[in-house]
Amino acid sequence: MLARTTIGAAVLATALCLPLTGALSQDMSKLPSNWEGQWGRMSRVSIWDDSKPPGLGQQAPLTPEYQKVLEANLKKQEQGKDFDPKGNCVPPGMPRMMMIYQPMEIILKPNVSYFLVESTSPIRRVYTDGRGWPKTFPPAFAGYSIGQWLDEDNDGRYDTLAIETRGISGHRLVDNSGIELHADDSTIVKERIYIDKNNPDIMNNEITTIDSAFTRPWTVTRQYKRDKNASYAEYNCEDKRNVVINGETYWIGVDGYLMPIAKNQPPPDLKHFTQVPK
Repeated sequence: MLARTTIGAAVLATALCLPLTGALSQDMSKLPSNWEGQWGRMSRVSIWDDSKPPGLGQQAPLTPEYQKVLEANLKKQEQGKDFDPKGNCVPPGMPRMMMIYQPMEIILKPNVSYFLVESTSPIRRVYTDGRGWPKTFPPAFAGYSIGQWLDEDNDGRYDTLAIETRGISGHRLVDNSGIELHADDSTIVKERIYIDKNNPDIMNNEITTIDSAFTRPWTVTRQYKRDKNASYAEYNCEDKRNVVINGETYWIGVDGYLMPIAKNQPPPDLKHFTQVPK
């Protein structure tokens, strides 16, 4: 499986014309003039491919092992149990953060492009200074991104940003319908971001996810819309006073005691604590 994933990554890197090293720092005069500013989500936020139904309807190219994980998550969802780390204020990470739950601001610089995604995610930096990949990656839900500007219509100005992101770590789902990424943290995400040719106020992001949980790369296009009257507000993930014990999520009530979140949910195993006789 890992060999197939590696081959897929190499083939896709060639297709995207995104070298692992070598691109030069970009001339500011060649950067697109209509990218900077605030962008809001246009595609549905709850599912990854918004042209299809959630869950099994997404038809994600899952391995048998991770198809079972999806089915188990769907069962938890039916029972009212928690399975999504985002619900406990864990960053969604890549590629899910590019759903942009809250508005996103783009800032372009000669050597780096910033994607400021408010919702529970850090600043995302896409380096365009020609650097190679580091030998090791620090833990990061957003990963480490290297990009290359492309002039696809040959008019002397860049119109497309091709990005590859590696070093993505942490428990992550593709969306909130239960499709999980592999626990080996080998995810590679490739993006092609460009303004829609028919509408300058729409931005397309072709996102290809290569992961050991998938039998092949999975490509989905997400769309963003320009916010002409930008309004910036701080977004803080609210702690729902949840706690996860041995894979089960419980609520902490206002009285300070654990409460179940689903009908007939078993109590947590507190074998490491001194048991008080009734």
